[in-house]
Amino acid sequence: MEKIFLTLILTLLLLPVLTSAVEFQNPLQYETFDELVTAIISFIFKIAVVVTPLMVMIGAFFLLTAAGDPKKVGTGKTIISYALIGLFIILLARALIYMIERVIGIK
Repeated sequence: MEKIFLTLILTLLLLPVLTSAVEFQNPLQYETFDELVTAIISFIFKIAVVVTPLMVMIGAFFLLTAAGDPKKVGTGKTIISYALIGLFIILLARALIYMIERVIGIK
């Protein structure tokens, strides 16, 4: 029992020495946090640019197929409104980040 306990203690004490030889590589292609955030923002912007026209087309489809049903007309208008508001917010956020970077002098 003492042998097992001694082996366990020595293993735990030597573990940091043994693991220091292991080197982890960065799984991301970005070196700094700023580059990572910029890539995430760019990805979200690209998704929004693709999704917004699709949502506007879906809203237009609701309007065209409403056949006078006020509920479907309202749904179509709401979809189009929310899609355009979402795109506006994303464009505004990107512009705000750009302006802050220029004022601070990051880029």
